[in-house]
Amino acid sequence: MRKFAERRRYIRLSVPIDMSYAISGNNKIHNTATKDISADGLRFIIHDKVIKESDLVELKLNIPNIPSAIHAKGRVVWKKKLSLEDRAPFDVGIELNEIEEDNKNTFLKFLCDLIYNLPEDTKHANKKAHAS
Repeated sequence: MRKFAERRRYIRLSVPIDMSYAISGNNKIHNTATKDISADGLRFIIHDKVIKESDLVELKLNIPNIPSAIHAKGRVVWKKKLSLEDRAPFDVGIELNEIEEDNKNTFLKFLCDLIYNLPEDTKHANKKAHAS
């Protein structure tokens, strides 16, 4: 049996965060929510074909209880259709490349608070996944 190495450096947290994105060079703003998020990336679903792998995107994350949106930039590292149906949505993975300096600490504190408040069994499962 082949063993796959975990490539992620940070724990992924399954947290829906309202967000918007625009492909660099295009002013059209799309609204969605994250499926999961970490310190260096996030995943969300889209219902159209506007995004391609390697596209640069500008993001605004509306974190609960934070008065202003977190502004970040990232790159599309993968895109997968969720089913074989013609109109099926896509899962999109973004690697975060830049977070506005004013927003970095707020973003990282939000993630740390989420990790700190994870149920104990989830923390152990994440540690085991990273150890293997």
